[in-house]
Amino acid sequence: MARILIPTPLRRFTDGRAEVAADGITAGAVLHDLVAERPLLRDQLFDADRRLRSFVNVFINGDDIRLHDDLATPVSAADRLEILPAIAGGEAVQSFTSWRAALQREIAAIAPSDVGDLVASEAVAILDVRTAQEWSDGHLVGAAHVDRGFLEQRIEALVPDRNTPVICYCQSGVRSLFAAQALTILGYARVFSLSGGLQRWKDEGRRIVMPVVLADADRRRYLRHLAIPEVGEAGQQKLLDARVLMIGAGGLGCPAALYLAAAGVGKLGIVDNDFVDVSNLQRQILHRDDRVGQLKTESARETLLALNPRLSIELFSQRLTADCVDTIFAGYDLIVDGSDNFTTRYLVNDAAVRRGVPVVHGSVYRFEGQVGVFWAAQGPCYRCLYPSAPPPDLAPSCADGGVLGVVPGVIGVLQATEVLKLLLQIGTPLLGRALRYDALDGTMRELRFRKDPACEVCGTVHPGSPR
Repeated sequence: MARILIPTPLRRFTDGRAEVAADGITAGAVLHDLVAERPLLRDQLFDADRRLRSFVNVFINGDDIRLHDDLATPVSAADRLEILPAIAGGEAVQSFTSWRAALQREIAAIAPSDVGDLVASEAVAILDVRTAQEWSDGHLVGAAHVDRGFLEQRIEALVPDRNTPVICYCQSGVRSLFAAQALTILGYARVFSLSGGLQRWKDEGRRIVMPVVLADADRRRYLRHLAIPEVGEAGQQKLLDARVLMIGAGGLGCPAALYLAAAGVGKLGIVDNDFVDVSNLQRQILHRDDRVGQLKTESARETLLALNPRLSIELFSQRLTADCVDTIFAGYDLIVDGSDNFTTRYLVNDAAVRRGVPVVHGSVYRFEGQVGVFWAAQGPCYRCLYPSAPPPDLAPSCADGGVLGVVPGVIGVLQATEVLKLLLQIGTPLLGRALRYDALDGTMRELRFRKDPACEVCGTVHPGSPR
């Protein structure tokens, strides 16, 4: 049987499936077998004389069949056919009123009283297709907002499984009909329009929730974040409420802090007792030539506030030691470790294990760098990977071994990326994984490791475990 790739507009005729199989020794035979099994698809592909419609193109293994023998092109089980219609068909011109009336007959309506039962019985996606201003006036519990004008662009990110039941609603139940029709065309199998919309929902005294609404200044600043469905206003508010502690304002801490400040992380703590030196300026991009001799924490604050004046910045212009680490870590949700020595890394790790917070780790040497996430509550800690420090000759510092100035920038930005993923609770963090970057080869390798049950800090079998 040959494989046939079905375009999104036609998947409503294949139960939402993107790929189906059909028998036949030619392209035409395969297509006729396809429509024999799915009669509703016949009129989309063939005219009354069983000829392929002029607006339908068929490709075999990426080639237009007209480059071969058209519908007589031989097909084997190893071949892949792809249907590419210019349009999916059409109807005679009709008025808005008749169009809406037709949709009311075609689209399944769901009454407000029935929503709870459906939601309780299975996973349901509820989509508010009103404008952002309407959304800010209140919405259904559990609803996701996607303006009707952007629905087709964003629906696959919001509801990737086309078999998921979808309830669309608007203010009165009109726009939701057209939204539901679009989803049906895109292959969603079970789509409902909320009868009477949000107005009927409220008239019946049902609960609505008020969304997180950003200040106008924040909406303008983070506009590109708000356009991402996985972030939106709720996600941006999480960032604004977040508290991140930076260990070091050097090669790694500088780019990481700069991008976290730009992203809107509300509070940044910076731990560093060093002063700006001219040799730092080759890579430590928060500092300036006229600040040589200034505390790095103070120099970092100046640059970060110049970028984002709404930041809250707490400075710890002191060496991180066992006596102060727990006090400094208090009140922070996440630690970014940009330190350059193993004593500090182990100190950071052990304190983070005690407090149950994740550490986004970064390290660099010459042309190479590494980034990973250590979080004992959900995976390995730093000591699981490195139970003890290597000898100094195997892991010299940047001061001794040198570092290409852009490499800390790459790793620091990757650290910032992991921070944002953790704060927003999106994607797959680098837990139990590390990325190794080689600037000379231009390669990135993934290394995987697991929690050590015998780890002296986070293990469950080690006699000295604090747990």
